[in-house]
Amino acid sequence: MKPVKCEIAMTRYTLLTAVAGLTLLFAACTTDSYETGEGTYSRMVADFAELKSNDQKQGVSFVTDDGVSYALESAYTAWWILKEDSTYRTSIYYIPLAEGRARIKSCSNIPTLRAKKASEMKQQPQDPINVESCWLSKSGKYLNMALLMKNGRYDNGKEGVHQLTVVLDESHKNADNTITNYYRLLHDKGTALDYYTNRYYVSMALPADQRPDSVRLSIKTYDGVYVKTVKI
Repeated sequence: MKPVKCEIAMTRYTLLTAVAGLTLLFAACTTDSYETGEGTYSRMVADFAELKSNDQKQGVSFVTDDGVSYALESAYTAWWILKEDSTYRTSIYYIPLAEGRARIKSCSNIPTLRAKKASEMKQQPQDPINVESCWLSKSGKYLNMALLMKNGRYDNGKEGVHQLTVVLDESHKNADNTITNYYRLLHDKGTALDYYTNRYYVSMALPADQRPDSVRLSIKTYDGVYVKTVKI
């Protein structure tokens, strides 16, 4: 995935805009705007997916975390599609059509983290952050996280900047000859205030080569250490 980076600086323009928009989008799905029967939104589906762009920097197809592929009814453009012939981690609201096509109603970019070796990190900040949920995509390519971050606005209207990084502490060979990768989520809240809490969605890309049999992710929270272990 060319457009994503190993480390995400979560500024208002990137995470606090794109992912907060995703949160609002999920909330909108439960409002009275939803129509039953055969209304405009009756067949709309929400999925995490990989969106592929063409040589014109337009989204033209996507594959959901369930492994279902769709070609878009019409090319999709967004400010965050910055490169041609690339793959973007996204959340998509869409309407399935005939012959494997789909019509996008809304699409948001999801920040994606790629692990670095802990030995390469001179600083390893672990400011607490709360976790709402953590789950493995059905494709086995991503470990998805719904994180709860505290923030606030300064007098100038700006919010604080958070930074997230995933580090690999160890690839451990177990007694049954399986391999478990031990990861930690690093969090630097910088000067962010603690006035309110927002939910943000982040994906961690699991290694395509030398894949482990399971992964263990630990995250320092306000209530202690959160640990999630999943088999791939």
